[in-house]
Amino acid sequence: MKKISLILWYAAICTSTTAQKNNSAKYLHQGESALTAVLVHDVFSPPVASRVYLYSHMAAYEVAVHAPKQDVYASLSKSIQSFPLIQSPGKPINIELASIAAFYYTANKFIFSEKILQDSFALILNIFKNLSKQNPGLYQSSLQYGRYVADSIIAWSNTDNYNSTRKIKRYSFSNQPGKWVPTPPAYLAAVEPYWYKIRTIAIDSPSQFVSPVPEFSIEKNSKFYKAAYEVYETGNTLNAERTAIASFWDCNPFNVNTNGHLIFAKKKLSPGAHWMNITKLCCKKIHADLIKSAAAYTITAIALYDAFIGCWYVKYRDNLIRPETYINKYIDAHWQPLLQTPPFPEYTSGHSVISTSAATVLSDFFGSNFSFDDDTEILYGLPVRHFNSFMLAANEAAISRLYGGIHFRDAIVNGQQIGREVGETVLKKIQLVSNR
Repeated sequence: MKKISLILWYAAICTSTTAQKNNSAKYLHQGESALTAVLVHDVFSPPVASRVYLYSHMAAYEVAVHAPKQDVYASLSKSIQSFPLIQSPGKPINIELASIAAFYYTANKFIFSEKILQDSFALILNIFKNLSKQNPGLYQSSLQYGRYVADSIIAWSNTDNYNSTRKIKRYSFSNQPGKWVPTPPAYLAAVEPYWYKIRTIAIDSPSQFVSPVPEFSIEKNSKFYKAAYEVYETGNTLNAERTAIASFWDCNPFNVNTNGHLIFAKKKLSPGAHWMNITKLCCKKIHADLIKSAAAYTITAIALYDAFIGCWYVKYRDNLIRPETYINKYIDAHWQPLLQTPPFPEYTSGHSVISTSAATVLSDFFGSNFSFDDDTEILYGLPVRHFNSFMLAANEAAISRLYGGIHFRDAIVNGQQIGREVGETVLKKIQLVSNR
């Protein structure tokens, strides 16, 4: 009996068969979906959501690298100078349980609706409890290690300047010509105007990759007026395909709607969440195991996080007027864009920056010609779109902002360039594959 118990105990620690390995990321994928649902429910802004994804997946990854005989991937402490040194588990653990525990413990620290995430985690815990009846000590040691890693990541997150940005006085917009002002219908306050103060991961500083702001002008022969007129004309001549593209990549976490005196809002996922879901479906397509999936999520989360910091620095540095405001004032007072203009400055396009950054690292991870069916928007009544590469998807996400009437072309083109540079820097600095 002792020999049989020992065999069962060892099987719980190691995923020895190919089928088990291919299924070892199952609970991490479930956790990713649960976290996104909570971020939508809690209406997290795109930059803040990227921070939650970052630390949650870092925690899961740091557990996964300590799997028995895992020598392909290295701890983030090898690439990130300030990253905490995570000790190896001092006793046998179930890597899958410890990894998903670290993910949930970490994510729960950054959200508002803790009960929703806890309920999701409880379902997974019940599965592992039943599997661990022969060795309850293994179950407890796995949770303890997950908690230890989560606590280490959470403590490190407390030094990223996020808390200090919560205390800065409310942002005041400028009345100068060509500067951003809140837009209809809700005229919401500026979203995360001090995000550039957040600690970066791979890029050296928020200002590492910038581009010159377009020169504002109301003269009809000026480049700026012509750029605005392109947005206006594009919006007036949309066909079914361009409308579908704009709607698919809308990703507005808080879309305010008006109907007479009635005002209501629809919640949707953020653009970063869209790319995290793309990462998930690509991991599932190749049946990636736990460590490979955790690595894919982590490198994508880093690319998104740094891209948001770099993009938001430029946005609030230049504080450029939105197309909707310009067109209504200088071209057509009654014109409305297809999509609702987000509550932050125009330049550069956030979708263009973060999509290209994510596509750059995903192309490196899965291959530049990796095709996939993107089902992210099914929950919002939109059909699946097929892409033959990540960069083609990023290109479509970028141009969707012109179709939607919320960005000038310069913001899109220059935003993609910044996103590409951010992604390439992430690949250069964050060496997940171990050289040991």
